[in-house]
Order: sequence, then C-alpha cells, then structure tokens
Amino acid sequence: MSDQLAKAGLHFDDLNKIHIIEPEVITKSNKLKEEASEFVDSIVSFKKIADGFISIIDSLAEQVEKEKIKAIGAQNLVKSRAKQRDEQQQLQALLAEKTTELERLRIQHQSLVKTENEQLEMIDQILLNH
Repeated sequence: MSDQLAKAGLHFDDLNKIHIIEPEVITKSNKLKEEASEFVDSIVSFKKIADGFISIIDSLAEQVEKEKIKAIGAQNLVKSRAKQRDEQQQLQALLAEKTTELERLRIQHQSLVKTENEQLEMIDQILLNH
C-alpha cells in the first residue's frame, strides 16, 4: 500500500505524517533553508564588520584632513615668515644704504660749510683791504 500511495504522490515521514513531497526533497529543502539562514547570518556579520571598517576609515579620513589643514597652515606660516624675513633684509639693506648716503651728505655739508667760511673770510679780507 505504501507503494501505491507513493505512486499517488503521498509519502509518510518518520513521525508517520503524510506529505505530498518526497522525504528526501523535504530533507534537502530543510538543509537548504538552514544553509540559507547561515548565509544570511554571515552576510549580516560581514555587513557589521564592513560598517565598522568604513567607520574607522571615515574617522581616519577626518584626522588626515585635519592634519592636512594643519600642514597647509604651517606651510603658509613658514612662507609668511620667510617673506617677512626677506622684507626685513630689504629694509635693513635700504637702511644701510640711506645711512651711507646720510654720512656722505654730512661730509659734503661739512665741506661746503668750510668752503663757505673760507669764502666769507676772503670777502671780509677783501673788504677790509679796500
């Protein structure tokens, strides 16, 4: 009778429950269901790990960006100080040039004052002799 029921598409399991699907197919189907559940669990676990990794990478990216901004700021500060140093050197060179010119003009002024005094003396002598 079991063969007749099997031909009709009816099957009994270990607990004598009647099924229209063969026991092997039910076993394989249950096994596939378990494997699919394990696969979904693995995917969920992988997603958690990936999300954690992405979070760490994002954090590192923020830190890198902050350090990059600090480096640019430091580079600009160095350039600014170099420019100030160049300007200061130019001003010192200009000051030295002006100081030299002032000394030259002072000496020239003294010479002209001496020449003027000599000429005034000569004029006085000429006027007194006449």
